[in-house]
Amino acid sequence: MKLALFFFLSTFFHYALSARREFDWKITSLTANPDGLHSRKVVGVNGKWPPPAIRATVGDTLVIHTHNTLDIPTALHFHGLYQNGTNVMDGPIGVTQCGIPPGQSVTYEFPLQQSGTYWTHSHAKGQYMDGLRSPLIIEDDQREPYHYDEDMVITVSDWYHNQSATNLAWYLSKENKDGVEPIPQSGLINDSQFTELKFIPSTLYRIRLINMSGFSGFFIGIDDHDLEIIEVDGEIIRAKSVKTVHLAAAQRMSVLVRAKDSTRFNYHFHADMDTSMFDMVPKDLKTNISAPIYYNRNSKIFAPKKNLTNDSPSDFDLHPMQSVLLPMPDATFNLTFDMVETPEGTNRAVINGATYKEPTTPTIFNLINIEPSLAHSIKSYDSNINPYIINYMDFVEIILTNLDTGAHPFHLHGYKFYVAGRGKGAWDGNRNKIEWNPHPIQRDTTLIGVNEFLVLQFRASNLGVWFFHCHIEWHMLAGLDATFIVGPELAQKQLTIPQDFQRICRTDAASPRPSSSDTTAYGSIRHIQGQYHGM
Repeated sequence: MKLALFFFLSTFFHYALSARREFDWKITSLTANPDGLHSRKVVGVNGKWPPPAIRATVGDTLVIHTHNTLDIPTALHFHGLYQNGTNVMDGPIGVTQCGIPPGQSVTYEFPLQQSGTYWTHSHAKGQYMDGLRSPLIIEDDQREPYHYDEDMVITVSDWYHNQSATNLAWYLSKENKDGVEPIPQSGLINDSQFTELKFIPSTLYRIRLINMSGFSGFFIGIDDHDLEIIEVDGEIIRAKSVKTVHLAAAQRMSVLVRAKDSTRFNYHFHADMDTSMFDMVPKDLKTNISAPIYYNRNSKIFAPKKNLTNDSPSDFDLHPMQSVLLPMPDATFNLTFDMVETPEGTNRAVINGATYKEPTTPTIFNLINIEPSLAHSIKSYDSNINPYIINYMDFVEIILTNLDTGAHPFHLHGYKFYVAGRGKGAWDGNRNKIEWNPHPIQRDTTLIGVNEFLVLQFRASNLGVWFFHCHIEWHMLAGLDATFIVGPELAQKQLTIPQDFQRICRTDAASPRPSSSDTTAYGSIRHIQGQYHGM
């Protein structure tokens, strides 16, 4: 009885102390030169770049008054957050909202229901690669099993010298029928190539690593320091000591690092681009990015640099704090994807033979407004959104098969899934050929390798319309996406669309829109003569 009372009171006081975290974000265009090689327009907040990080606590309400001063639409996505009950706040244009038109504003407001390392980024036509992205850290000291002295956030990202609209127009054009992705010009650590870090001797650091790239993965390590992984995509896991970790685009990871006792040496933090997805590596591209870690700023003595090892753990090498026995699935969806050349001579992505095309009316609007008796019919939804209808509370299995020649990081909005199994080639329907993961972790973004299939499983407990897509931005915009519609009949009854979000759709509908043949939406196709470096 006393123990129950203790937990009740601790929870009560925890939420009694929760706050309303309110921000005004004016989305603005400005000029920056983060790699020291090229000044270009970037998208920032309140006239500054990079945008500010947000720290909050579980139970807080996050409120971001968002004002668009750009000349193109924008939208914000809070990557990894469930948005349970607040589906419309999820952010992807065409899925849960219209873009915020130039000169218009909306307010994102929702409770923070989970702790961990997340990030905020634009979900509008490659805009986050132009700089609209920042860390989002949600703390929960009441339920933190690991103890440390200091909390540090380090982001890594690729960087392009041209704006995304220009790169995207070329990538989707007939000049690039082979689908060669634009190659970045630089890699950044904390949005700069000139970042410096500081360690205090004997201090135990929690370093929250976030890959905010649109394309490149990164191998990460610190000379002569072990990394102890304790969190993956917001999920606390059993500690695992490694030398190197790999983060695909959009993935996050927390590692504990014990600083040395001595200040004799300084060291280097390394972030090496994973170039396995690049069609070529230009000679002038610096792929091995590093930042000095100073123990003693008066010393110029650094420990010798070491090459990062290529033994970073896979999802199968990591284990949850408590293992669970997963039930047999209620529903299995077989999703096979590839990159193909269309009859028109352009490169597009397909899932089960279909290319996602962004609808004019967000899918959540269609869901809420159709006749209740038709809500569960696949024919009620635009076939161009690759819709899959899922029963509320079903235990769902996704068999995801990669027929492409490159790896792909797939992200599911509104959920974390168990990485339950894998196998080589295309799955033939034989469950005995699946290599099952006896201790699967949950995450919201996983990397599927070449000639591989993954088994992803989750409980469909979050009503609404949820985007499932490759987080390589070029591929997402080429149509490597699907839409999961969970519990449509209940969603109709429980979800609402705030006036702000209805208004911007009316405004957006009144604005000039690109023609249906203009798949770039905000960028005109320029003649770049097949060039894909220096873009």
